[in-house]
Amino acid sequence: MTDVTIPSSNLQAADLIRDEARRAPDKPGVYRMYGEDGTCLYVGKAKSIKKRILQYAQGRFHTQRIGLMVSLTRSMELVVTASETEALLLESNFIKKLKPRFNVVLRDDKSFAELMIRKDHRAPQVRKHRGAHTTPGDYFGPFASTWAVNRTLNTLQKAFLLRSCSDSVYETRTRPCMLHQIKRCSAPCTGLISLEDYGDLVDEASQFLKGKSRAVIARLSTDMTTAAEAMDFEQAARVRDRIRALSAIAMENSVSADSVAEADVLALFSEGGQACVQVFFYRAGQNWGGRAYFPRVDKADIDPEILAAFLGQFYEDKPIPRLILSNVRPHELELLEEAFSMKAERKVEIARPLRGDKLSLVDHAHTNAREALGRKMAEGSAQGKILDEVCEAFGLETRPERIEVYDNAHIQGTNAVGGMIVAGPEGFQKSQYRKFNIRDTELSPGDDYGMMREVMRRRFSRLVKDEEEGAEEVVRPDLLLIDGGAGQLAEVLAVLADLGLDDIAVVGVAKGPDRDAGLERMFMPGKPPFMLPLKSPALYYIQRLRDEAHRFANGAHRTRRSMDIKKNPLDEIEGVGPGRKKALLHAFGSAKGVSRAAVVDLMKVDGINQPLAERIHAFFRKS
Repeated sequence: MTDVTIPSSNLQAADLIRDEARRAPDKPGVYRMYGEDGTCLYVGKAKSIKKRILQYAQGRFHTQRIGLMVSLTRSMELVVTASETEALLLESNFIKKLKPRFNVVLRDDKSFAELMIRKDHRAPQVRKHRGAHTTPGDYFGPFASTWAVNRTLNTLQKAFLLRSCSDSVYETRTRPCMLHQIKRCSAPCTGLISLEDYGDLVDEASQFLKGKSRAVIARLSTDMTTAAEAMDFEQAARVRDRIRALSAIAMENSVSADSVAEADVLALFSEGGQACVQVFFYRAGQNWGGRAYFPRVDKADIDPEILAAFLGQFYEDKPIPRLILSNVRPHELELLEEAFSMKAERKVEIARPLRGDKLSLVDHAHTNAREALGRKMAEGSAQGKILDEVCEAFGLETRPERIEVYDNAHIQGTNAVGGMIVAGPEGFQKSQYRKFNIRDTELSPGDDYGMMREVMRRRFSRLVKDEEEGAEEVVRPDLLLIDGGAGQLAEVLAVLADLGLDDIAVVGVAKGPDRDAGLERMFMPGKPPFMLPLKSPALYYIQRLRDEAHRFANGAHRTRRSMDIKKNPLDEIEGVGPGRKKALLHAFGSAKGVSRAAVVDLMKVDGINQPLAERIHAFFRKS
């Protein structure tokens, strides 16, 4: 892969492109078109970069939108690839990263949860996982929702009795935990099951997650019969309960088509310049949930091109199944199949079923896509009207596209956290939420003004820095909502003025007497406090935003407080790292046990010499 950078020019757009086409290579690759301010306008791939750019230079535009894109182009960057397949993969990567204005862009692309059975421990653990596959083990997914992965995890615990505890807990157990008592774990930590027999359970769980549930159930049925014939009715009852757990989830999620044991089912529905792609994941013969996506499209985009762009970006960082079913034949299907097969290192098929069970699955997804887009368009229309009401209520010049709402949470000043939520025409933008752990040690406990001052300074100092450095996707808020009255408003305005950001609208929302909803007072610079009409849609909307900010800040505070509670005193002792901490806990059972130990007893633990033993002993006596 070779980068070819063509410098900016003062030529008119068509002349610039024509000049660049003369020097462009007649090879496959990816081209990026940039506007005057350096933002990426479009990313495309071609079998021959030279021929594709010549088409732009000759004015061969399919739509007015492409003509506008060309007219705005001021520079181009080219990347030569070994093949058109490699160019397709690189194009998807660039689009997902740069989000060009004139491309179909996938939005709200969150990572999915998976189940992982670890392979780097003598008693493998089953747990939820997100992110890169850095830990050795078998990964199963994706699951479209936390509910789906939790349900499957509970089934694995009931049916296969696999441990879910961390290694540190496993190593320090001296008796079975509650999960063993409720028949969710076989307790390998205390030797109630041999590691060989536990390994058999792990293998059975892997077989089940790979779609071989019938074989697993048949084998368990045989074991139950054998135990009953041997008059071991207690064992037979345990196996019976495992069979029931497996059968329940198998019946609940069974797919009528045996041929879709592993497949992603997609359906595209587009209308009025908007589009929805509904995705369902089928793994191990079970429906592991689905999610609706709303890619950014143009009215001129046709369905095959929309779906092709979606597929390329969607699978850029996700495992690709052997079979992808859709209601639309994507543009350049064979090239997509080749690219996906190369990436997955096995054959990948993209099919549009015309009959049978597979068509029923696609039709079901299509119905979901149509209904999801209908709901979104209705919500978008209502949301636009509400934002117009907010614009009028606060005297803003234009409808706010990005609203940031701030709230603080603490208990008598401890574990103080500031929360920021973001909302706009598309509702809450949860990927933009941020929390700020209050760091200023000189603040008085419960100093709400000081906390708000710190949050504002950190948030907007970063914004100013990013703008100065020309960082991508730096978006200023159009409106700030602050939980508080005149005092909090003054602190925020002072910070913004210091940073030269006094053009951002700020509103303080003070709770009514006795915190009654509907009696909130609004504070704006240069205006006396005022209230919105009781039945005003803008008031209801402000209340929703405030409640969401309060929920988010409180959740962040609870998480921080919980982490503080779980903190082990041994972590605070200099010289006690993870290894020595583990040895101490193993020797004395808990931090409380360590605190009671004498110096001579501490010295008997591997890695603990006399000076360190005295330091540990003194630490607890001092505490």
